[in-house]
Amino acid sequence: MNYLLPNLMQKQDVDKLICDTLDKVLVLRFGRASDAVCMQLDEILAKSAREVSKFASIATVDIDAEGIQMYVKYFDISWIPATIFFFNAQHMKMDSGSADHTKWIGAFESKQDFIDVVETVFRGAMKGKMIVTCPLPPERIPKFQLLYKDI
Repeated sequence: MNYLLPNLMQKQDVDKLICDTLDKVLVLRFGRASDAVCMQLDEILAKSAREVSKFASIATVDIDAEGIQMYVKYFDISWIPATIFFFNAQHMKMDSGSADHTKWIGAFESKQDFIDVVETVFRGAMKGKMIVTCPLPPERIPKFQLLYKDI
């Protein structure tokens, strides 16, 4: 389903999309097209794209592309898929009960879960918030263990 969404492979393409997306949430899925969990998430994103098109734009970013490595390091993308939200070129954060508020790790359980999260990010951004609280119940939020090296 990745072929239904714009796929970015260069830093310049990501920069341009972040800067040019105004008054909408920009959803960037960082991952690999061949990864099973990424494919599951891509299917949810593609099915949701039309329903969220009035307040969100969705694109995928290939983390193996040479031009994207700066973003992979900047956002500390070590687990895929990682979904990052922007609004008017500002990075939006979401408190989902984990230690990392900068991105969503893993796939959403359903299309409606994704729509609810994007709508919450949009409403919070329209109120001037830079961090929003995840609207999903804890049992539908993927769990992962953060490992910190050399601390």
